Amino acid sequence: MAIIDHPCWYPLRVTYSRELKVRDILRNEGYECFVPMTVKDIVADGRKSRTYVPAVNNLCFVRAERQSLDEVLESRGMRQFTSYIWDRPTREPVVVRDKAMEDFIRVSQSRFEDIVYLHDVDPRLRTGQKVKVRSGVFAGVEGTVVRVKRSRRVMVELPGMLAVATGYIPPDNLEIL
Repeated sequence: MAIIDHPCWYPLRVTYSRELKVRDILRNEGYECFVPMTVKDIVADGRKSRTYVPAVNNLCFVRAERQSLDEVLESRGMRQFTSYIWDRPTREPVVVRDKAMEDFIRVSQSRFEDIVYLHDVDPRLRTGQKVKVRSGVFAGVEGTVVRVKRSRRVMVELPGMLAVATGYIPPDNLEIL
């Protein structure tokens, strides 16, 4: 069992849609946290409004050292409704690489309405060309060219969990890796 002694990104499963509550508590404790959000139209009392809601239910990403995160989850009483996502072969919590998480956050926070979250990534999508975006809002983002909703996009995948695809990016703005 390998002990990681530096901060890493850990995805946490959070029950009962408490991901925003967990995020806020952990941020107040000084941890970097991320919950992917999306725009949702809500109709109440005949009025239509737009609000940001979690794009993926019951998921919160935390950048921390595992031991200190375990201590905070225990001391703040969050252990009963949070758990790590486990990598079955290694029997260790899943750790997301910093670059992958950075790119995932940049695409997710872009506020473009045409980004798409992919919960079950079709293996055929993973066979696309690996690219790096050269310019524009997503400059520096690395991913795979995929075709989603009849549009060519760049997909940033967090293996075993989910992926997010940008809106259309012209081929001139892509650098093949």
